[in-house]
Amino acid sequence: MKSRHRGFFLKLSVAGALLGALAGALSLAGCGGGDGVSVADTAAAPASGSWRWTLPAGFPVPAVPADNPMSEAGVDLGRHLFYDKRLSGNGTQACASCHLQDRAFTDGFAVSQGSTGQFTHRSAQHLGNVAYNPTLTWANPSLLSLEKQMEVPLFSEDPVEMGLNDSNKAQVLQRLADLPLYQQKFTAAFAGQGSPINWNNVIKAIASFQRSMITGNSKYDQFVAGKAVFTPTELRGMNLFFGEKAECFHCHGSFNFNDQVVHASTRVLELPFSNTGLFNIGGTGAFPEPNRGVFELSGLPRDMGMFRAPSLRNVEVTAPYTHDGSIETLEGMLDFYAAGGRNITSGPHAGDGRLNPLKSDLIALINLDAQEKADIVAFLKTLTDHDFLTNPKLSSPFPAP
Repeated sequence: MKSRHRGFFLKLSVAGALLGALAGALSLAGCGGGDGVSVADTAAAPASGSWRWTLPAGFPVPAVPADNPMSEAGVDLGRHLFYDKRLSGNGTQACASCHLQDRAFTDGFAVSQGSTGQFTHRSAQHLGNVAYNPTLTWANPSLLSLEKQMEVPLFSEDPVEMGLNDSNKAQVLQRLADLPLYQQKFTAAFAGQGSPINWNNVIKAIASFQRSMITGNSKYDQFVAGKAVFTPTELRGMNLFFGEKAECFHCHGSFNFNDQVVHASTRVLELPFSNTGLFNIGGTGAFPEPNRGVFELSGLPRDMGMFRAPSLRNVEVTAPYTHDGSIETLEGMLDFYAAGGRNITSGPHAGDGRLNPLKSDLIALINLDAQEKADIVAFLKTLTDHDFLTNPKLSSPFPAP
């Protein structure tokens, strides 16, 4: 068996400072058993209305920060805020503008466009099972909570996303405070607070809604539970995926089909980031600015091109792929990995990614014929959870325009 990823790799004790945001939640050990079994979140809710996790079989209870326990009222408020364009500086964009439910909360573009027309540097990631993600972006190992990550799209100035800043954030908050809808919902979610409509509570509510985005009822999950039958091509694809020939499972082998997972009973957290040989500009190992992975933050040469492996759940509907959206299809992704990297033969990014000196040891030439590639793609499509893509509890609460 090949070695683990070369590159940025962080192990942290849950008692460490970087997991302080999850303190208190880790006592909620246990897994969801059987179909439709609810597991209670024993943390006290911030207001009336308890929360019960309804988790797929084999899914552990998510970790929840002690200062932002789950509640029905908090999730409901967060759902409204997530879909409300009034939350942006100029009132033109909501969180949902770049996170569409039928695309597993991605947007179908290589990079996303913010409220002022500026484009993000990287592709919008899907939000299914985001409660289990210890890091929340493509290449920032320091963002370890949904609450902290939410500050980025709200207040970022480069690139501008929601477009909030010191000159307009009070005005935007007043938009919400003027509406009876939000007067009622903030009071319900944060009972006992004299002035519950504030940015801290906005962020907490949206994070709670995001944690409720659990996906785990795909054909694959039904197959594992003995409730669905795979076709011969899907079965061959699964065997390849979890076998030593294709080796997909090394980076996508958890219940969430990725290699970074945190939950309520986590004690030691592993945060691998990997270079997959997508670029090798001029044969130097370089990636194009400003998409150079963890290197952008650390400045360490070894972190060049190191990105997080995303979950493959619902991957059928989350194209285009990679951090910059530069590969358009699942078939293209299989070709890329089977080749052991990407060779760009011309242009400013020319270079043979297959020879990138920082590339993960797991990314190597794989002899897959056309049928085997088709089999793996067929298996990947069994990871689509159609109930998640249409769940009314995750859809917009506002009338369609």
